[in-house]
Amino acid sequence: MRRQLTCVAALAISLGASPTSADPFSDLAALPTFYTDAAMKTMKPMARFKKAWFAMPKHDRVTMTKACNDPAMSKPHAAFCADVLALGGAN
Repeated sequence: MRRQLTCVAALAISLGASPTSADPFSDLAALPTFYTDAAMKTMKPMARFKKAWFAMPKHDRVTMTKACNDPAMSKPHAAFCADVLALGGAN
């Protein structure tokens, strides 16, 4: 019984804890401002991208820059990260 209780407690803790490696691309409501379409397939031109980038709070820009520097995170968002890194990750 004690073993079952320990397993249930460990499962509850693991499900309740937010992972530190959460995808920051899904957490930001501002992400659609970088795309021209609702499906988020076509990036805005660099001038408009840059304007949207600097309109974001600094904390969000830092988070996105870190994510774009991680190959595993940036691969699904290659076009977005290419523009972020082209800006030099400017904060």
